[in-house]
Amino acid sequence: MSPERTPTVAAPTAEHHREAMGIGEPSPRISWKTTAPAGWTQHGYQLEATRTDGTRRTDWVTSQDSVLVPWPTAPLASRESCEIRVRVRGSDLTVSAWSPPLRIETGLSEPTDWTAHAISPQDPERAAARRPPLLRKEFAVVGAEVERARLYVTAHGLYEIEINGRRVGDHALAPGWTSYHHRLRYQTHDVTDHLRTGANAIGAWLADGWYRGRLGFDGGHADLYGDRLALLAQLEIVHRDGSVTVIGTDTSWRAGRGPILSSGLLDGETYDAREELPGWSSPGFDDGGWSPVTLVARDPATLVAPTGPPVRCTEETEPVLVTALDGDRLLVDFGQNLVGRVRITVSGPAGHTVVIRHAEVLQNGELCVRPLRDAVSTDRYTLRGGGPETWEPRFTLHGFRYAEITGWRGGDPGRDIVARVHHTDMARTGWFACSHAQVNRLHENVVWSLRGNFVDLPTDCPQRDERLGWTGDIQIFAPTAAFLYDCHGMLASWLRDVAVEQHDDGTVPWYVPQIPGGEQWTPARPGAGWGDVVALTPWDLYRASGDAGLLAAQYDSARRWVDLVTELADESGLWSRGYQLGDWLDPFAPPHDPGAGRTDRHLIATAYYAWSARHVAWTAGVLGREDEQRRYERLADRVRRAFVDAYVLPDGTMSSDTQTACAIALQFDLLPDAEARATAGRRLADLVAAGGHTIQTGFIGTPLVTPALSATGHDDTAYSLLLQQECPSWLYALRHDATTVWERWDSMLPDGTVNPGEMTSFNHYALGAVAQWLHNTVAGLTAGAPGYRDVVFRPRPGGGITWASATHESPYGRVAIRWELRDSRLTVETTVPTGATGRIEWPDGSVTDLPTGTSTHSRPAACRPAGDHADTSATQRSLA
Repeated sequence: MSPERTPTVAAPTAEHHREAMGIGEPSPRISWKTTAPAGWTQHGYQLEATRTDGTRRTDWVTSQDSVLVPWPTAPLASRESCEIRVRVRGSDLTVSAWSPPLRIETGLSEPTDWTAHAISPQDPERAAARRPPLLRKEFAVVGAEVERARLYVTAHGLYEIEINGRRVGDHALAPGWTSYHHRLRYQTHDVTDHLRTGANAIGAWLADGWYRGRLGFDGGHADLYGDRLALLAQLEIVHRDGSVTVIGTDTSWRAGRGPILSSGLLDGETYDAREELPGWSSPGFDDGGWSPVTLVARDPATLVAPTGPPVRCTEETEPVLVTALDGDRLLVDFGQNLVGRVRITVSGPAGHTVVIRHAEVLQNGELCVRPLRDAVSTDRYTLRGGGPETWEPRFTLHGFRYAEITGWRGGDPGRDIVARVHHTDMARTGWFACSHAQVNRLHENVVWSLRGNFVDLPTDCPQRDERLGWTGDIQIFAPTAAFLYDCHGMLASWLRDVAVEQHDDGTVPWYVPQIPGGEQWTPARPGAGWGDVVALTPWDLYRASGDAGLLAAQYDSARRWVDLVTELADESGLWSRGYQLGDWLDPFAPPHDPGAGRTDRHLIATAYYAWSARHVAWTAGVLGREDEQRRYERLADRVRRAFVDAYVLPDGTMSSDTQTACAIALQFDLLPDAEARATAGRRLADLVAAGGHTIQTGFIGTPLVTPALSATGHDDTAYSLLLQQECPSWLYALRHDATTVWERWDSMLPDGTVNPGEMTSFNHYALGAVAQWLHNTVAGLTAGAPGYRDVVFRPRPGGGITWASATHESPYGRVAIRWELRDSRLTVETTVPTGATGRIEWPDGSVTDLPTGTSTHSRPAACRPAGDHADTSATQRSLA
């Protein structure tokens, strides 16, 4: 094979890590992507592992697998590093060059690896506005030259670390929010370059964060996990002669007060630059006036390494408009509703204070802060004086498009005011575009809402006093999220918290981590659509990644949920009692009761019961649990029959004559036969048309309606629903300059005023789950097998859209489609990565098998034949 036709292999990856420093898996699975000529297939692979005790190569493994293959050598010990390379060969035995190496390093794998102890200021302040402390210690680096140094660190609260006056890492809001009583993440940092021979110093900022800060609605709650901030840090210095110096948190550290006067995730941060302590994290600083520290209990067995990336600043946005208001106020419009912080560069006299308030929308030319409820969202900076000063908060985040800045002094606000966007730093994996500008803007709004609500865990909203990991929201949005971003590591961590906080009887909390939430939410009750996250979301992640390990990790949680519902259901299989949220925020529900939608709540509950039982059966099948697979298949069949008997009328229509009822019966495969499916599809299309092609569904029904229409041959109706601009509709929000997805269809009323309801967020991703239909149907890109090992291109043009494209960076490589209608022909360009198979399923029902690589095919733009053409339930089965 000529050099230009020889396969090339990119650097491999480990598990779902974007960065393989300080990982917790001793035997991480390895993946790689190969670029090869069309028609080439991998016949085998070889892995090379270079460890401190030498280099070892595996024998050639005869396999076409390249995603999450087993670790090739003995498990890694704590702190051990290893370089992994891979090469592949085809059926003609031509061998590729070795890939670039992946460097992997484990963290502290055993509780006994921790010799440091968590420390806290001896006399913590207990006032309402507790001042975040500073902690510091000086130490000497002596002896042989430093070969490497690692800092393992976490906190009760939030932390930032400095060594010799320089910040360590770029993580924000570390260590993140987990179910702290059960699991606390620590981070690993390479700090070799921070150290110097002789005197050194390490210092830490601490703040309340989620650990003891005010959280939740109705005034919130503080001290939910404890009332003392604490730092746990272990600096290990390995010298070239093999000796090791360990500097850990202990009672030799000192505690002082810094310039942060108060800091809260909901309330904002207050900073007085006159209180800064130059050199406090460098050697030689006089800490004689600082106070002692005390030890705080933390079981090292609860410390875990991250499975996903940290929160970081990922983008900076400058103002698009700055307006001078009365007095010394500026109104700053960043042109995009986002999550992050404002950085300012200001000048003025010492003691002058600049106040920054935040909001998503304006009303009457001023910030509309009512939707924030009890979130103050205000930052304050007091100048030290003497020249330009640049500042942004450290330990808070806000959801905002607009900022009101009071006390601005001089400078160019267009240059000296910047919004810094923060979210979990996941790799982008999915893109969509089409000929319709508003649909493109809708898709961008979905992406921005995902970014703003994926801040260490999947939240419902980022701006008001809630900001919780609602299980129902991510349950319906997970397929969209997994297409757009590599969120598997982050969501795997959150699902572990869901499992540990699941009640003994199997009840899944409404949100995780679980905090008090008033009578409606505390104690948690079994709720359909929300509790089902434990059965459905692992499967969605498996479909996107091919990772059966995600299924194995969550299987017991999923099984326990379905077993609980079995106890709650009647003998026939109907879940017809108990509290349910129903089709939450159905536009016809009264403002005081957003769960009072028009669809029978217990119809929805029984449908989810059947669907989760089916998913547990599929999961058991993937995991080789054949007896349990048969058991849950029988259960799912029984509940399906009960659903048909109770909710499907003799004429094939639903007892709840609503879009949601029809869509859930179709998409959850709950109808008895093809004729019933056709009837439900026609009735759904009629209901959409009768409603003037406006949205008549809430959180549960909205993600299902357009796929259900397309699955039953009603693409034109689905497009009319998509492109509707009257309220309620997806595009209605764009008429009001929305740049994220709203919680309510009418979060802003037609007259431009903000909805007076309490639940009025302008940044919720749930209703943006329609983006998955844009990917799968408008563009026509879908996974035919887990991890996109088989790719189905199924474009369904409509709505006057003349072209559309979607791209996804799959585990095997880039998958892409672009179709165009021109001169009565449909031309489709596709890309299938090496290691995958692909096919085009044309609107007329014909199929074209595809080679790997990029190819173009064209057909007459035939009308789609009538009938049921995209049975998503069957697709789900094939993925098992």
